[in-house]
Amino acid sequence: MTEEQPSRTALSVVAPTFTPKATITSPASSPTLAPSRTPAQTVPPPSPTLAASATEVSEITLLFTGVIVPARCVQAALDANGNPDYPYEEVREIISQADLAIGTFNAAMSHRVTHTGCVWTYQLVGSPQNADALQRAGFDVMSVATNHIKDCGLMKSWCNETFFDTLDNLRRVGIQAVGAGKDLREALQPVVIKVQGVRFAFVSLGDSKMDESVFATDANPGIARLTQENMTIAIAAAKEAADVVIALPHWGSEDNFVPNWNQRTQAQQLVAAGADLIVGNHTHVVQAITEIEGVPVFFGLGNFVFDQWLRDHRQGVILLVKFRGARYMGYELIPTHVDQDGRVHIADEAEAAEILENIERASQAIR
Repeated sequence: MTEEQPSRTALSVVAPTFTPKATITSPASSPTLAPSRTPAQTVPPPSPTLAASATEVSEITLLFTGVIVPARCVQAALDANGNPDYPYEEVREIISQADLAIGTFNAAMSHRVTHTGCVWTYQLVGSPQNADALQRAGFDVMSVATNHIKDCGLMKSWCNETFFDTLDNLRRVGIQAVGAGKDLREALQPVVIKVQGVRFAFVSLGDSKMDESVFATDANPGIARLTQENMTIAIAAAKEAADVVIALPHWGSEDNFVPNWNQRTQAQQLVAAGADLIVGNHTHVVQAITEIEGVPVFFGLGNFVFDQWLRDHRQGVILLVKFRGARYMGYELIPTHVDQDGRVHIADEAEAAEILENIERASQAIR
């Protein structure tokens, strides 16, 4: 199968005005990734040379979550209780206190499609009100180079319309969508946001093994395909406009804690292209954490809002990554549990330890 070749036209950069939020106070570091008996775990930077003086600049906190899918049983619950904010009420304070909050949206939201109710289907379409709920929860950026972003129910001719509805609804509430657009050139554009004078750029690309109809071409809308050539184009544009480049790949084999060979190769390619931080998603379970040539790689954060019923598919982590200026200072993991109706909770002590142990085992497996 022949892949579409990306446009060689220079990419413009989205640089929205941003007002920083309050900074989270960083708790004391623990020296290893060994599972904690508390719901949150802090890890220092792998390379001491990346650390900065405590008096240099204020700390900046970037927050990342796992997959967000307000559709199917989650949307049915929201329709029943009339409260689109329901999934985020117990974690809103954590999200809103971060300087930047980034999610991964793996569904569509449009008024054109009737909600499925709580039934098993691969058509994941929810209400436009989900965008408002994400904004009120505190999200600033959504990675949308995901495999369900073009879902449109039974009306296959509407898939481009529901795709654009999804992007328009995010932008309507001030959330920057990255990784998709009206053509490949737009899908490869980075989103650049300045916090305390530091320019953070985000690029998002989806794995090439997804349904072909979801990928953007020079003439068709969709998401950026995760190829080495596209990584190079997107990251080069980001590096021209930013101090820190963050790659948000949608990749990997679903249900597997250990990243597959493709993910590990793609992570190396993203680092070679110039990414400073990699935070992936898609597999619906938490995955390994590693470092490649000094670049932190978080392969997958699990599910954040979804209705899957297996215990390990109802688990995830909120990732807090700390910077001083453009210097990486370490990260914190906050284990989470999501109910089948989409309500997110901070995991209790026993489940938090279980989630961290799963991440540690997966990390050991690729070392």
